[in-house]
Amino acid sequence: MSIGEVIAIAIAGTAAGTINTVVGSGTLITFPVLLAFGYAPVTANVSNTIGLVPGAASGAIGYRRELAGQGAMAVRFGAMSVLGGVTGAVLLLVLPASAFKDVVPVFIAIALVLTVFQPRLNRRLAGHVAARSRRAIVLTPVAVYITGVYGGYFGAGQGILLLAIFGVMLPQSLHRSNALKNVLAGTVNGVAGVYFIFAAHVEWAPAAIIAVTSIIGGQIGARYGRRLHPNALRALIVVVGVSAIVDLLVT
Repeated sequence: MSIGEVIAIAIAGTAAGTINTVVGSGTLITFPVLLAFGYAPVTANVSNTIGLVPGAASGAIGYRRELAGQGAMAVRFGAMSVLGGVTGAVLLLVLPASAFKDVVPVFIAIALVLTVFQPRLNRRLAGHVAARSRRAIVLTPVAVYITGVYGGYFGAGQGILLLAIFGVMLPQSLHRSNALKNVLAGTVNGVAGVYFIFAAHVEWAPAAIIAVTSIIGGQIGARYGRRLHPNALRALIVVVGVSAIVDLLVT
C-alpha cells in the first residue's frame, strides 16, 4: 500500500466511525474508497465490515450514559441482531451482489419518512400506550432481525433504519435510541465479521487501518452527537440518508 492509500483509508475510517456513531451509513464513506483502490466489491465489503467493528464499540462506550437502563432491551434485541447478522453475512457470499443493493435506496427512503414523521407518529400513538406496547413487543424484534440481515449483507443505512424503527416503536428520546442503535449495529458487524474471517477473503491491511481510525471517529461522534438537539439530529439523519440514496443510485 502506498502512503497516499494509507492516508485516504485512514481519513475515510475516521469519518465513517464518526458518522456511524451519530447517525449511521459510514460504510458509504469507506466502501467506495476501497473500491477506488481496486479491491473487489465483496472483498471491500467484508474488509470494511470487520474494520468498522471497533468503531462501533467505541461509539457505544461513548454513549454509555444514554445506555443506562436499556440492558434488557440490548440483550433481547441483540439476540435478533446476532441472528440477522449471521443470515446477512451468509447471503453476501451466496447471492449476487446486486440482490440487496437494488432495494437499499427503498429501505433508506422508508426509514427517512419514518424519521421525519416520528414526532407526529409519537403524538398519535401517545393515547394508545397499550396498543403501542403490544406492537413494540411483537414487531420491533422482527424489524431488528430484518435490519440485521440487511446489515450483515451490506450495512449502509443500517443505523438509519434502526433509528426509524426505535423512533416509532419505543417511547424514549432519540439520543437513547441512538445509543441502543450503536450497540445493535456493532453486534451485527461483529458477528458478520467473525463469519467473514473464516468464510471469505479479508484484506487485513485496510481493515486494520479502518479499525484503528474508526475507534477515533467513534469517540468524536459520541462527543458531539450526544450534544445535538433531537431536531438537529433528525435533520442530520435526513441529510445523510438522502446522500446515501443518491450515492447508491449513481454508482
